[in-house]
Amino acid sequence: MRVSIIGSGYVGLVTAACLAEVGNKILCCDIDEAKIAQLKNGQSPIYEPGLDELLERNIREQRLDFTTRIEDAVNHAELIFICVGTPPREDGSADLRHVLKVAQQIATHMNGFKVIINKSTVPVGTGERVADEVRRVLVQRNALHAFTVVSNPEFLKEGAAIDDFLRPDRIVLGTDSTPAGQRALRMMKSLYAPFQRHHERLMCMDVRSAELTKYAANAMLATRISFMNELANLAEKIGADIEQVRAGIGSDPRIGFSFLYAGCGYGGSCFPKDVRALIQTGEEAGENLSILRAVNHSNQRQKRVLVEKIIQRFGEDLSNMTFAMWGLAFKPETDDMREASSRTIAAELVLRGAKVQAFDPVANETARRAMEEDLAAFRQDGPLLGEFEIAKTQEETLFNADALIVCTEWRMFKSPDFLMLSRTLRQKAVFDGRNLYDPALLADYGLIYEGIGRRAEPADQGLSVEQMRLAS
Repeated sequence: MRVSIIGSGYVGLVTAACLAEVGNKILCCDIDEAKIAQLKNGQSPIYEPGLDELLERNIREQRLDFTTRIEDAVNHAELIFICVGTPPREDGSADLRHVLKVAQQIATHMNGFKVIINKSTVPVGTGERVADEVRRVLVQRNALHAFTVVSNPEFLKEGAAIDDFLRPDRIVLGTDSTPAGQRALRMMKSLYAPFQRHHERLMCMDVRSAELTKYAANAMLATRISFMNELANLAEKIGADIEQVRAGIGSDPRIGFSFLYAGCGYGGSCFPKDVRALIQTGEEAGENLSILRAVNHSNQRQKRVLVEKIIQRFGEDLSNMTFAMWGLAFKPETDDMREASSRTIAAELVLRGAKVQAFDPVANETARRAMEEDLAAFRQDGPLLGEFEIAKTQEETLFNADALIVCTEWRMFKSPDFLMLSRTLRQKAVFDGRNLYDPALLADYGLIYEGIGRRAEPADQGLSVEQMRLAS
């Protein structure tokens, strides 16, 4: 089938590459000329495992191409995906300017029947707004072209998006009951047939229900995370271990283990934005979504938990202290720094006079830009007391460091040389924001351990590091 994708961001590129991989002819459109030039050379502007290989192969085999001309994309196919950003406004609601602008452009260049597919995350009612915008432009053109708007929300996990698209657990399609809507449903079923050969994964519903499904899914997952974080904070105060609690409740099949990990807060492009947007949707509908308000508040507070632990141990004034930071992206297998916990933690430490030496396997450059932006905002209120630096390796972060902070659970951080840490860190303190390490094991190495919702074992001061080295 011939398909056009408007927007070459995270969702647009993954959608384009995966649809091309099963034989479709894809034309991907974006207004960013530099990005399109980069993509034509098979180079992805984002980090996602497996994406570069898909792009290179499908460009080479002429199933995937890129353009900056919206008219070419509209004329290329009957199926047109809208995959542009919906950034949050100040009140938390989704900004639909880009979505509606694309709708206008599609209507301006329509030359026949079109299926306009919203894959961007949009609030309930957006499908109707897109349809109204298309009709308005068609009336101005005095054109009578038929069209329909479909909601097809994405459920892609950053770091595993290719596998999620090629092997989906569900495919949600929101269509209307008109003849055009039912024609679009048949086309969409055909488009997604290669991804559900083993069993039916399509979930067909009305457009508004499909739009709400996306927000509801992310809000539920964010709620699980925040629930575990609040239990973790309680566990610390009453002498329990949240990891043991997690094992106890996750074994219940009604609960399961997914998204039950306590940590230093969630981030990324979806959960924070979508929770706030759903809260705003509730306000507009006259419904107070009190649970989601609590989730949002809890997550903002959780991003400061490690900072509070550091202050409790070292005091408010962190001048002349250096902290190594492992992990900057909001999660492993991505370079996405949007609303990452590391940004909050690093900024708080720098404002208190500390030096932060940070490393991430793939997010160093995006982190550098993000922190420059964050710290520039703070400079408007006065001089910064500390500094933030990106290190070339995780070992380099430890140079002259007093303590280690783990913000992202990359595999390479899960089994470090604890003896080396004990010999290197001046204050012998490890602040584990993802509960990667065993507190008792770190105590054996004379390290002070601070996790999330875990009992810290007292560091063994009776055995020197050199004695441990000789004993090993």
